[in-house]
Amino acid sequence: MWANNETGVLFPIEEIGALCRERGVLFHTDAVQAVGKIPMRLAELPIDFLSLSGHKLHAPKGVGVLYVRRGTPFAPMLIGGSQEKKKRGGTENVASIVALGQAAQEAAENLESEARELRRLRDKLEQGILSQVPGTHRNGHAELRLPNTSNIAFDGVEAEALLILLDHHGICASAGSACTTGSPTPSHVLRGMGLPVERTLGSLRLSLSRLNTESEVDEVLRVMPGLVERLRREMPKARELRESLEMEAGSPLRTQ
Repeated sequence: MWANNETGVLFPIEEIGALCRERGVLFHTDAVQAVGKIPMRLAELPIDFLSLSGHKLHAPKGVGVLYVRRGTPFAPMLIGGSQEKKKRGGTENVASIVALGQAAQEAAENLESEARELRRLRDKLEQGILSQVPGTHRNGHAELRLPNTSNIAFDGVEAEALLILLDHHGICASAGSACTTGSPTPSHVLRGMGLPVERTLGSLRLSLSRLNTESEVDEVLRVMPGLVERLRREMPKARELRESLEMEAGSPLRTQ
């Protein structure tokens, strides 16, 4: 994984690829989060395979790319046709492929300026929350990460409850990756970083794109402190009620 999908942290792909190459191991990297956000010069990197997804570049959902370095051994999973140089049988989705090509071209042409603006908005959003809301923490490295991603923990708050309140204000965020939507378990990414369960359950991922505006960031900073304060005021009462009901029932209550 070139960049983590929850924290935006960047991994040392060049070093990992060099280690693989020294040992004769083919190296694939999931670059879904990173493509279009940071510079990539595949000709100069020890990468044999790279995958990306179109919707991360504002192309349609359902179209992606598998990069295969010239001369690298490759056996297709889908056979039966000669499409895509016999690497994947089946009729191509031409419209989406063209759209992805156009999106990739625009991302490459505006990479530096967009990254600079996204980093500015992300830092304003992140620093505003950390300074205005007590008991908040950044999850992940401050510098070695994507310019558009912030993962913040809120002490004494359940992220799912905060998401509901944010949604009422038209603010979209996430309590983890899209792959784990609806899962009640703590983020394996944050747990793998050694964070306590309570902190992982109170963490939000806030992601920006070139379509976001400064006024939207200002709106988040306007409403976030009050929502967190409200939840911290109400959560202890909810826990006390739950514990009381569990004692009466003689066993922990299960939620669906």
